[in-house]
Amino acid sequence: MSPSDHDIIHAIADDLPVGIWVARAPGGEFVYANRTFAEIMGQGGRDDVAVGGYSEPYGIFTRDGRPYPEHRLPFVRALQEGRVVVVDDITIHRPDRTRVDVRAFARPVTDAAGAVTHVVIAFFDITREVAAEKARAESEKRLHRAQRLEAVGTLAGGIAHDFNNLIFGIKLLASELAANEPNDGRRASLELIDDLTERSAALTRSLLGFARRGKHRAAPVALDDVVGAMRDMLERTLTAIEIDFELAADHRGTVIGDHSQLEQVVMNLVVNARDAVREVADARIAVRTRTAAGMVVLEVADNGPGIPHEIRERVFEPYFTTKMQGAERGTGLGLATVYGIVDGHRGAIEIAEGLEGRGTTMRVTLPAADQPAETAPAPAAAVATTRAEGTILVVDDDPLVRRAVATALESLGYHALLAASGAEAVEIVRARPAALRAILLDMVMPRMSGTATFHAVRELDPAIAVVLMSGHASNEDVQGLIDLGARGFVPKPYSIDALARTLREAIE
Repeated sequence: MSPSDHDIIHAIADDLPVGIWVARAPGGEFVYANRTFAEIMGQGGRDDVAVGGYSEPYGIFTRDGRPYPEHRLPFVRALQEGRVVVVDDITIHRPDRTRVDVRAFARPVTDAAGAVTHVVIAFFDITREVAAEKARAESEKRLHRAQRLEAVGTLAGGIAHDFNNLIFGIKLLASELAANEPNDGRRASLELIDDLTERSAALTRSLLGFARRGKHRAAPVALDDVVGAMRDMLERTLTAIEIDFELAADHRGTVIGDHSQLEQVVMNLVVNARDAVREVADARIAVRTRTAAGMVVLEVADNGPGIPHEIRERVFEPYFTTKMQGAERGTGLGLATVYGIVDGHRGAIEIAEGLEGRGTTMRVTLPAADQPAETAPAPAAAVATTRAEGTILVVDDDPLVRRAVATALESLGYHALLAASGAEAVEIVRARPAALRAILLDMVMPRMSGTATFHAVRELDPAIAVVLMSGHASNEDVQGLIDLGARGFVPKPYSIDALARTLREAIE
């Protein structure tokens, strides 16, 4: 080959969009590398290294950051296997600390006798391809997690719905009996039953929150106001832990949501952080709100031991807990409830690094609203002591609920008509009983739903007062019917006082 031919080949090789590296066999002494190789590797070919010592000088690592095993390098494999070898799990850590993912094609070159004299390796920069594959895999992982949690949430929501109906009946009957019980001891026992049903209701609210069915009314809410209103309570409760608050105090930090549900998110995240730092000498928790790119962000960070990567995908599942013993044994519903509420608000939650390089940050992002937050509603007026009059139509597919509500209504002075389905309710309204004052309508019923029943009875009597009730209805369904003229909503399980107040306001 003449010198001019050699120069031409080198010039062509330098302009190739693939890195070329050539070494002698079997020792691996460097022979040639083109300009693209130097651009990919961040350095040119080195004549001070050979087989058995490539990884460290060239910064050759596995995808997960470990030094690449010398016996698996393309040069070695091409020699051993005597054929073209493709290796695509290499990441180069360049001297300037940047990284590039590569795919290597190693080809042994033989002489006339068939002995391998050189190995030529072509390096391709596949950083974008690897990043796209990682993004696709992460997207699939998120989808699978969402599908799994959706299935669990559907099951949890169904169980909570049925359980809600049972404790609702117990609560109403216990309250009604306590109100008319002259014996102090028996009245105290009935009041204890009422308290126990309230604790049971808190459990079902957590399950319904996870199942994304616990949010009923939506309004503009300033997230920093939600956190600010809880600040004193959190500081009084967690006296042994330093809590830093960094609130946006920014009207742009408004979301469309349920104020009490968002409070539950804050409380559960802070309690979770508290549990994480129990054994930390300099325990700290930070609660932050901010706005970013049309989103409102809530962060609760701690400097605890952090969440192991192997369980991060499970921490949002109901009843999954790492606190299995002692007085602080977890229920496994805190983060599950947070996940459900955040998802129900069309937001997302992710786990990031915590304070000072340790611990955990739970980061919630919610879509920002375009309108300012409303002021807090005025306290509800006390229930009037005068007895009510008239007939209330109770529409619910659960016979225990119908009987319990009927008993409660009669204790308030109303007469109760009962319908086991939407179709039966429509027939009763069509008969137009003269004394019918209002309809107490369950939202979730088989065949004819609460929404369909509402439209049917309002078509027969546009002026009829309809009060919605449910422990298992979506915010959109309830809000939509209220916008169309429903006069109130009571979430199961509700008290007799709440029932009396809501009916009185609806009728008057």
